[in-house]
Amino acid sequence: MDLHTAGHRRAVVAAPHRAAVAAGRDVLVEGGNALEAMVAMAAAIAAVYPHMNHIGGDGFWLLREPSGRVRTLMAAGPAGSRATPQLYREHGYDVIPPRGPLAALTVPGAVGGWMLALEAAKAHGGKLPLTTLLAPAIRHAHDGIAVTRSQARLTAEKLGELNGVPGFAEVFLPDGKPPEAGNMQRQSALAATLDHLAHTGLDDFYRGDVGREIAADLERIGSPVTRPDLQRYQAKVAEPLSLRLDAGTLYNTPPPTQGLASLIILGLVERLRIAEAEGFDHVHGIVEATKRAFRIRDRVVTDPARIKAPADRFLDSAFLDPEVARIDRRKAAPWPAPAGEGDTVWMGAADASGLVVSYIQSLYWEFGSGCVLPRTGVLMQNRGASFSLERGAVNPLQPGRLPFHTLNPALAVLRDGRIVAYGTMGGDGQPQTQAALFTRYVQFRQPLDEALDRPRWLLGRTWGSAQTALRLESRFDGNLLDRLLSAGHEIDVLPEAYSDTMGHAGAVVLHPDGGLEGAHDPRADGGADGL
Repeated sequence: MDLHTAGHRRAVVAAPHRAAVAAGRDVLVEGGNALEAMVAMAAAIAAVYPHMNHIGGDGFWLLREPSGRVRTLMAAGPAGSRATPQLYREHGYDVIPPRGPLAALTVPGAVGGWMLALEAAKAHGGKLPLTTLLAPAIRHAHDGIAVTRSQARLTAEKLGELNGVPGFAEVFLPDGKPPEAGNMQRQSALAATLDHLAHTGLDDFYRGDVGREIAADLERIGSPVTRPDLQRYQAKVAEPLSLRLDAGTLYNTPPPTQGLASLIILGLVERLRIAEAEGFDHVHGIVEATKRAFRIRDRVVTDPARIKAPADRFLDSAFLDPEVARIDRRKAAPWPAPAGEGDTVWMGAADASGLVVSYIQSLYWEFGSGCVLPRTGVLMQNRGASFSLERGAVNPLQPGRLPFHTLNPALAVLRDGRIVAYGTMGGDGQPQTQAALFTRYVQFRQPLDEALDRPRWLLGRTWGSAQTALRLESRFDGNLLDRLLSAGHEIDVLPEAYSDTMGHAGAVVLHPDGGLEGAHDPRADGGADGL
């Protein structure tokens, strides 16, 4: 399966694992639309890439309909009703632990998003049964699939944090030790859960037998999420944030995601009028725009019910024009240490009807909380670790409150008629990689696969690293590195030419002539395919 595919007329899909790509393509062969293909991929990726995401996580959708309307499906779960600062103080914590039962403090939202996506799919002619959509995921979870290089590496690296967490060893440490790449990974309980949902409906995850079993296991291990929390949960449809640029209109997800930061970066970068890809102005400009955007993000983005003024005010020219003037084109601004780790998957799908889908699904850190619920095989996220126990914080822990999300799928409707769905995993790296991919593909007209292949950089933290230096892959020109150092950037050149630290990005494109194109990151284990 190729990392890049073009020339398709009916549909295209892209994902970070080949088995997920195949699941999406199988749905397209059966006559399914892009939304149905994405649900199949979302389920399959939990079975084959469990260190990156699972059905115990959250998800966000950007959907461009054939009419031209763009909507978001917001599938973020709130903090459980027992998740209070007092609970954590009683257990001796000054901060929320990132692993274990007290890290599993938010309702899993992803399956609720699948439900909304399938409602939208039916409105656009979708007719495939859930048994067909979930069949690849069930098969891979039951029969097993080869452990990827990244799962093997991250299991070994994070073993000290995850060993002893309820349920983790039973599923992810065969023979009591981290698996080798290529070993078979089975998730039998997950297979049974997905099979049950395929026959009873996804609502059962929250309000049926599966929900009851999830709640019982959560109570047994000491999580603050209760059965009523699951029963009350509903994913929501929302309006996206948007930004008009010379090239077209960009869309991203609203708070509690960092989609605002991604759009601010591109709004500032356009105003910098950068002339050359991969040159000093390009890298320095995006890095400095990122610093400006992250300062806004960290001050503003929280549960949307708690935001006092519209977030899109930061996308107006009245804000962006004076803000870009604060960027020094020659010197690096001082940089504090932003928070943010992330293990995530981005996937895309598009079909000839004009449906274009940008989707991101995550557990937050690698393996999330590490807690695997034995009766259902659900691996619980640790997204609630982004809450603060401090009074007056931007994102304080409160029962029912939505946590801050680094997740933010992107979509662009370009003036030349192309519609581009794109995104990446990688915590703080997500807005930066989005900016690199967009500027390379749209502004500098690089082919899609080349734009994904080119060397990348990262300012901030991801993949469990405490570094805040500007990290760059080793393929960058030495003269550029010298100029960045001279400008005052603290840089760290990674030894790898293609580093997982930079995230796994991808994109699908619907061209104005009806042609479809897709590509995924050579740093991942996936690709793109279509009909």
